[in-house]
Amino acid sequence: MRGPARLLLLLFLCFIMTYRAMSSAEKLKSVDYEVFGRVQGVCFRMYTEDEARKLGVVGWVKNTRQGTVVGQVQGPEDKVNSMKVWLSNVGSPSSRIDQTQFSDEKEISQLQFKGFGTKY
Repeated sequence: MRGPARLLLLLFLCFIMTYRAMSSAEKLKSVDYEVFGRVQGVCFRMYTEDEARKLGVVGWVKNTRQGTVVGQVQGPEDKVNSMKVWLSNVGSPSSRIDQTQFSDEKEISQLQFKGFGTKY
């Protein structure tokens, strides 16, 4: 195969590989979470907002009357997974995370929020 035919084949293969990479990277996830431990009065919500914005995920965070923090995260699967790791192991500098529960994890077709914020 020579000349234009080879070039067309290479362009086609590049298109297919790019399409596959984009379609897997664009898989959107949504997950609800609840964080237990010393997570109120330690700027946990503020740090959660900051981390979510750094990662490029959307959703919300809120304190509960039971002393936990709840919320929802949406975005590309890899970024949502990074946020799950952060919510389970990092938190704010003064927090102590005893446990994080995730629920209603699902694939979504589009984001339901414009950004990440605190609910009151």
